[in-house]
Amino acid sequence: MKQNSRIFLVLTLLFFLIPLLVLVAQSFSAPWRFQTGAGLDWELGSYEQLLQNPMLWKATFTSIWIGFVVLLLNVLLGVFTGKALTTVPFKGKPWVEALLLSPILIPVLAIAMGLHIFMIRAGLADTALGVIIIHLVPTVPYSIKVFHNSYQQIGRAMLEQPHILGSGFFRQLFTVELPLLKPALRSVTFLTIVISLSQYAITAVIGGGRVLTLPLVFFPFLENADASVMSAFSLWFAVIPVWMYILVEAAILLLPYSRLPWRNKR
Repeated sequence: MKQNSRIFLVLTLLFFLIPLLVLVAQSFSAPWRFQTGAGLDWELGSYEQLLQNPMLWKATFTSIWIGFVVLLLNVLLGVFTGKALTTVPFKGKPWVEALLLSPILIPVLAIAMGLHIFMIRAGLADTALGVIIIHLVPTVPYSIKVFHNSYQQIGRAMLEQPHILGSGFFRQLFTVELPLLKPALRSVTFLTIVISLSQYAITAVIGGGRVLTLPLVFFPFLENADASVMSAFSLWFAVIPVWMYILVEAAILLLPYSRLPWRNKR
């Protein structure tokens, strides 16, 4: 057991921590190449250049609120669809499950191009609402699958007990189901935020360049040969999902049966 722990620690250092430390060092120094043998020239020029970009802040706030809206819709659709697939018996259920997962198998860009004409006619093209809807395509299938598996692990008997004892729909949802679905909520939060924030092509197609998100600002930076600026932007991009996840984790702690001192006083 100790040997496996040591191997895991070594692999973690090699494949995660060391590249991350190199990225941080590069972001706080002038461009350098380790094979030349030259030392690091510490400076903050990369962050000054990054933060002076007026599009950065707008794209950051737009990406954050779009990500939170997409996450909320994913939780709502995933919870109710996953529960229905678990508790409601009907013919052709395997075909319905396959249909709900089909967006994962079809290229998202192809779906976006097909929906673009519809969104133009509906007035959703070049709007944040249209971007939110198209971000549901690559995220909702994962949410449905995660919540479906979680409801199957809970079991129909556990879901029927609150109803037998006279609990209402929303009381059962918030006092029984959501506390039991905390691992699923965390998984869906991580997947949804990362997938939504990383969408470039479908955001550019549906948003038309008017809905400015971080990927639309990030990709033009790739033309910049300054590795320090690219490292700083990568760290900026990586920190945002972490903070969003922390905020969601704080909200999850407000659910019943959380290990909070003021909730457990008697």
